[in-house]
Amino acid sequence: MKNIIITGTSRGIGYELALQFANAGHHVLAISRKTAKGLQANQNITCLSVDLSKENELVAIENFISQTWKRVDIIIHNAGSLINKPFAQTSQIDFENVYKVNVFGVANLTRICLPYMQKGSHVVSISSMGGIQGSMKFAGLSAYSSSKGAVITLSELLAEEYKEQEIAFNVLALGAVNTEMLQEAFPGYDAPISAAAMADYIFNFALTGNQYHNGKIIQVSSSTP
Repeated sequence: MKNIIITGTSRGIGYELALQFANAGHHVLAISRKTAKGLQANQNITCLSVDLSKENELVAIENFISQTWKRVDIIIHNAGSLINKPFAQTSQIDFENVYKVNVFGVANLTRICLPYMQKGSHVVSISSMGGIQGSMKFAGLSAYSSSKGAVITLSELLAEEYKEQEIAFNVLALGAVNTEMLQEAFPGYDAPISAAAMADYIFNFALTGNQYHNGKIIQVSSSTP
């Protein structure tokens, strides 16, 4: 039985992951701005309403860990912010808002959890194929895709910095998954993989992937829009 933190649990992949881990008997801390009612009824899930873009709100997470769990086994950085605008119309504030969630939120939450992580712990960041160098890029996603590239490099650096403690950091760069966020970016596009199916893959990788990988970027894509 593991203590697992998942961000972005109000919908989509994060929601499915929280239920899957909880139903398998693990303890889940589900973090999102809006709490999904479907998670609250599960006795293995604790929901915290936290805006990851606001560093001061992360105190609630640290308080919970220090007072209740005292150990974190897995973090899944799933929360994401997306803006689809032509670059010329994308302001600095737009970039800041995306980076506050997709990069700074990942860094700040990881920093809070590290004192409670032990040998064998696993940090999984959900990135995007759009953040992979040389991959197909899509106009309008300059803030989103560049932030996903940043979190890839951050994870590689942390894997090196914490390899002596044997805490693993890996990235899953996802292709098209049929989520609300995808529909916001590509209205009407029918992705071949459902949120539940992708959650199943991430579930298994989070539990066992650190036995085989550290500092790696795994491309999880059967297609791109």
